[in-house]
Amino acid sequence: MPIAPALPPSTPAANFTAASTVTSVPQVIDRGCEPYALTYAAMREFTDNRDPATPDQLWIVEHAPVMTLGLGADPAHVLDAGSIPVIQTDRGGEVTYHGPGQAIVYLLIDLRRSAPGARLYAREFVRGIEQAVIDTLAAYNLDGARHAGAPGIYLDAPGPWQGAKIAALGLKVRGNGCTYHGVALNVAMEMAPFSRINACGYPGLVTVDMRTVGVTAELQAVQSLLAANLLRNLGQRAAAAVTPTTD
Repeated sequence: MPIAPALPPSTPAANFTAASTVTSVPQVIDRGCEPYALTYAAMREFTDNRDPATPDQLWIVEHAPVMTLGLGADPAHVLDAGSIPVIQTDRGGEVTYHGPGQAIVYLLIDLRRSAPGARLYAREFVRGIEQAVIDTLAAYNLDGARHAGAPGIYLDAPGPWQGAKIAALGLKVRGNGCTYHGVALNVAMEMAPFSRINACGYPGLVTVDMRTVGVTAELQAVQSLLAANLLRNLGQRAAAAVTPTTD
């Protein structure tokens, strides 16, 4: 099974001031549907070239089918990639699958900036992302929950899908406090590829999407709500317009 290598080591980022005062609401960029490798390279380039005045950004994106490996991933957890490309990345976590019908938001955030009322730290940052997914699911009458020691969000209500994973997250935090990669919420997907991996490194982990549990929702609506909840839960209270990419 060929695995596309990680990109070469990134170039040194600009020196950041520890007391950056930029606190504006992150820009929300809708990049549409694009190949994972293109988005991955763009995230690294953005982070390499940002400086203390660069606004934070959230990127909304949808990918063609792809399996990605985190830095600690065991390639053996890809059971049968078939024709789906497998790409090694520099995020945390294990193996996951991205495909059409999945709401993905990448978070390009400088954690050393002070959000209104509270500075962001890595642990709080992750909990804010998780809470944004829980809040998004709640808007569609779905109960989402964290599982200790197992990153991501799982369905919590009693029933046949209790404990099934519905959202995955994986991040890269540079030494300068800047993040990229992000969160993926399964909305209305072809779920078969998840059976061809040990999702997140757990053999037999059941993965589900919103459609399977009876929620009919437009992907764009879920994407927008998830982005809004991320802004709110990360301490950014003001509204932000979604700007289509010109790429």
